[in-house]
Amino acid sequence: MPVIDCHHHVWWVQKRPHHFPPSWGTSLDRDFTPDDFRPELRAAGIDGTILVQSLDSTDETLEYLDLADTTGFIRAVVGWVPMADPAACEKALASLRPRRKLVGVRHLINFEPDPNWLLQPGVQAALDMLRRAGLVLEVIPNTEPQMASVLEAARRMPDLAVVLNHLGRPPVPESGWEPWASQIVQAAALPNVSVKLSVGGDVVSRWQWSTEQIRRYAEHALVHFGADRVMAASNWPVVLLSGGFQEVWNGIGDLCAGLTARERAAVLGDTAMRVYKL
Repeated sequence: MPVIDCHHHVWWVQKRPHHFPPSWGTSLDRDFTPDDFRPELRAAGIDGTILVQSLDSTDETLEYLDLADTTGFIRAVVGWVPMADPAACEKALASLRPRRKLVGVRHLINFEPDPNWLLQPGVQAALDMLRRAGLVLEVIPNTEPQMASVLEAARRMPDLAVVLNHLGRPPVPESGWEPWASQIVQAAALPNVSVKLSVGGDVVSRWQWSTEQIRRYAEHALVHFGADRVMAASNWPVVLLSGGFQEVWNGIGDLCAGLTARERAAVLGDTAMRVYKL
């Protein structure tokens, strides 16, 4: 069974500055490189990873793809293309077609002022291009309206694979439940939607990692999606805002402890291998 961490980032701040929300503090304002991550992966027994865009930038995507070609543990890349401009999107996808490690595209919809950004006509045309190219659409819906637009986009294109990042932003810091719980049920009813068992910056920036506090949210996702549509993901280095990598990865493993051996294998790697066609 391959063990896959299906969500992490790297960056060099002098090369491509990041502008994190002020609430995140300054601890991420330094370089995080494959060499920094490699010993963590080795200690956790992780065989491979999926490197996910951290900026809405074509240059970053090209850099990530070059890294994937020279870094053994990076199995694939989820990059970025300009989906708001269908002509530019088509051109970008054509240029990226030879890069076989590109498996998906993500746009940071959580920072878009329009919660229905995904449903804009130009973006819809771009999503159809992703569908025809066999690429996965990844999204971070942090609010109820953003999640609603993701669900509608997935309904409109049932053969477009959609991956919800970070459990669809469960209200862990607030100890809340609805409307997140009902929207997870709605998402799970769509066969083309999968979810990452991870937590995003909006959560970890205001919460210290607790496996027990996140357990009911993870179990809710596992019950409704099933292990074959749930994927373990660390969100390194962003998750370091809430805890150490080994603590988080061991916590994810603990969340899967009640599953059967086959189900654990799915969450810890087999689902990612299938969804991303690794």
